[in-house]
Amino acid sequence: MTSRMLAISLRTFLVIAMLLISPLSPAATTPAESLLQLHQMRLDTQKSLSSFYMYNNMEGDQRYARMIDEAISQANQALAGLQDLNGDSSKALSGQLIELWSSYESNLKQLVSTLKAQGYTDLQPVADLAEHNQRIMALSQELYSKIEQESGYSVPPLIQQSRKQSLLMQAIAVDYSSRSASVGATFMGGGDSRSIEELVSEFASTLKQLSQAPENTDQTSETLNNVGTKWNYIEKSLKNYNENSVPFLVSKYSDSIIEELERLSSQYAAAST
Repeated sequence: MTSRMLAISLRTFLVIAMLLISPLSPAATTPAESLLQLHQMRLDTQKSLSSFYMYNNMEGDQRYARMIDEAISQANQALAGLQDLNGDSSKALSGQLIELWSSYESNLKQLVSTLKAQGYTDLQPVADLAEHNQRIMALSQELYSKIEQESGYSVPPLIQQSRKQSLLMQAIAVDYSSRSASVGATFMGGGDSRSIEELVSEFASTLKQLSQAPENTDQTSETLNNVGTKWNYIEKSLKNYNENSVPFLVSKYSDSIIEELERLSSQYAAAST
């Protein structure tokens, strides 16, 4: 199974799992579904930027152009699932998010076209894109909290923690790929301005906490072990990014770790039914 097919299968399973633990409503998307869609949109937003940096790093390697297109397409699909929000504030924030994303998508596609045509991009548009990415991440987090507040529904703690870990891994990938790209380390995205050392430390600490959770089953423990094995493989490179840059390796393993973490979320959801 290809990575893309696996990601689609995981998303389908996650939606089913969320439906099992949420009251069904024929008229509107449930809060659990909306929050899952929003989480996936946030991952895709970060992925689009890290893939752009990798496209720059690898001198126009078309696999990263395809990854950008896939991230854009999946983010649009996720946003389409946020049309039936119940709360007035949530609806307003959702409208702002859709508008902000639309302009980001346009700017990203323009930069990709420029890179294809001339082999490089000016620095300022890339800096603007990264800042745009951060604003999307901030607004989407505000919307996530508002949906929970207005609906009275809260994502179960272990599912929430595993989602945060996915986003953190993607933020690390964005940071690392930006440092390796010719645009320089100044242009970071993902909505987190902390140093890569801090991000790496938090990921390792949270992974340990998840692994020690008493609610873990044989299945979730196996998935966490898979995450840990892959994390151990790149952790040293992340900590020593100035000594031996390996963006392709970090990008590949980050994607695989995120897939495992999304699988973990679905397993926690299924176990809570």
